[in-house]
Amino acid sequence: MIVKSLDLKKNLKGNKNYLLHGINSGLINQTINDTLKPNFSKNVYNYEEQEILSNSDQFKEDVLNKSFFEEDKLIIINRASDKIKNILEEIIEKQIDDLIIIVKSGILEKKSKLRNFFEKEKNAIAIAYYEDGYRELNSIIQKFFYDKKIKISSQSTNILIERSSGNRINLMNELDKISNYLLTKKKISYEEICKLTNLSENHKISDLTDHALANNKVKTLNIINENILTSEDYILILKNFLYKIKRLKKLKRNLERNKNMENVILSYKPPIFWKERDIIKNQLKIISSEKLNMLSIKVNNLEKLIKENSKISEILLYNFVLELLNTSSN
Repeated sequence: MIVKSLDLKKNLKGNKNYLLHGINSGLINQTINDTLKPNFSKNVYNYEEQEILSNSDQFKEDVLNKSFFEEDKLIIINRASDKIKNILEEIIEKQIDDLIIIVKSGILEKKSKLRNFFEKEKNAIAIAYYEDGYRELNSIIQKFFYDKKIKISSQSTNILIERSSGNRINLMNELDKISNYLLTKKKISYEEICKLTNLSENHKISDLTDHALANNKVKTLNIINENILTSEDYILILKNFLYKIKRLKKLKRNLERNKNMENVILSYKPPIFWKERDIIKNQLKIISSEKLNMLSIKVNNLEKLIKENSKISEILLYNFVLELLNTSSN
């Protein structure tokens, strides 16, 4: 059964199997911690898909073994894919008492076998989680500062949203920095927020994605070659690519209605800061809508590949950037 995330609480009764899939890992984790765990067992067992696939007989034996279920159990399976569909189908069809299964996955295409099974299974729920928008991120920021009884300017709100790259996990990390800073203060200025959230790593990643999308080969390769990047940096770079590709796609759509590029950029929400406007204009000129759609798919696939092959993450990202720089923009 397909359910929207906002309607999940209405559909908890009678359902024991959940597939939470999509790009918004932050909201997926929030749903599990705030909605699912409090309503189900405190006996939580976490598994990685690969761990189950490498020893599926043992996993099924543990699940079907009565002694394993002396009390309610909640099983959470991380980083799931179509590979685990048959195992889950076999277990779910047995309708085991006192067993709740939560399956977490990244983006699943409509033709995904795992997604189709959960969407059609009467005892299961499938929920897609999309990237956080301006409204959702703004709501988190406003609540954070309201609880602290601190006024915040719209300019400060916009810079926080911009630097979160459409991801509430990034935003919460920035708010944690601000929270620690406010332990000895009762107010915070826009300039202070900029300093707190404007670390060199943020600049490094943002500049890399900006210059790559603008086809500035020399500057892009200099950033890669002159910095020591970790596997975590590679994931952040890809998330930053996704955020900026999504922004360019929306700007492209707006340009179809309003041919004035300057007006389109000035009216965009969250606001685009003046330092970025020239490079965004260049990106809009050289990248077609078709290429942006193709890049979205490639980046999503690459993120999954890097998570599965962390040892070669540097090579995977470097090859992607080179292909982006060397591919014709038309």
